[in-house]
Amino acid sequence: MVDRLITYDPAVYEAIGRKTWRKRLATISLKMPSIAVLFVWSVIPLLMTLWFSFQRYNLMDPGRKGFDGLGNYRYLLSDPSLILSIWNTVLLVGAVLAITIGLGTLLAVLFDQEFFGRGIARVLALAPFFVMPTVNALVWKNMMMHPDNGFIAFLMRGIGLRPIDWFAVAPLASIVIIVSWQWLPFALLTLLTAIQSLDSERKEAARMDGAGSIAMFFHIIWPHLRQAVAAVTMIETIFFLGIFAEIYVTTSGGPGFASTNLSFLIYRYALLEYDVGAASAGGVVAIVLANVLALFLIRSFARNLDA
Repeated sequence: MVDRLITYDPAVYEAIGRKTWRKRLATISLKMPSIAVLFVWSVIPLLMTLWFSFQRYNLMDPGRKGFDGLGNYRYLLSDPSLILSIWNTVLLVGAVLAITIGLGTLLAVLFDQEFFGRGIARVLALAPFFVMPTVNALVWKNMMMHPDNGFIAFLMRGIGLRPIDWFAVAPLASIVIIVSWQWLPFALLTLLTAIQSLDSERKEAARMDGAGSIAMFFHIIWPHLRQAVAAVTMIETIFFLGIFAEIYVTTSGGPGFASTNLSFLIYRYALLEYDVGAASAGGVVAIVLANVLALFLIRSFARNLDA
């Protein structure tokens, strides 16, 4: 067998290099509009937040301006409401995730079964997700949880119990119920879609081997749902960190700071106390916490994808 001799031609390699460079330039030129929009939309507001977090800037005292160093951060960290608002945020996110994923999984398994009126039941179950957050909060505040005219008060009086003022006695739990009611359809729809993508032959084989409903769920359905649950957890957490409308409409963060989360605390600094510097410092803290949590969730999500 005769070996082929490969000769090195500098002109050929130079032509290939120029062609590759032209392709890269064409690709960059197509990407630049999107990069510019992303820069204007996200990077500039972030830089402005960082800038104002180091400035002494209170709209109630416009004469006192200038660089304040870490003054806003020292004021923020010395405020007892910061730790309480972070704790409320963690409780709110964790409780709503537990309710929506737990009930969503249960309802997804039930709605995967054949029963009369299943189509209507699915439509009714998904309807709350299309209600605006402000309208959702108003409905629960005035029609469901009102201590005098609410439906829950009517039921409690019907069984001989005394109605309570939910937003005064259990404000954070009330917010959890309101947000869970709206986001349960999202978890239900995602998990139901995942269940319906499961191969029916696997379920039929398990039934033929004598597997009951509980064994079927834990050994076949739940392992198949892990990736969908991870996706629901990541998406919902991103939204739950910024819950504001429900708190603003119902409790205004009270009583005191009992239902104030980090988003509402920043609102108090910015639009109630007019302290732009402290609000910007709170925004930076929120960005750091959100990114730490997002990094943890993304890594967990990646592990579930690899499993």
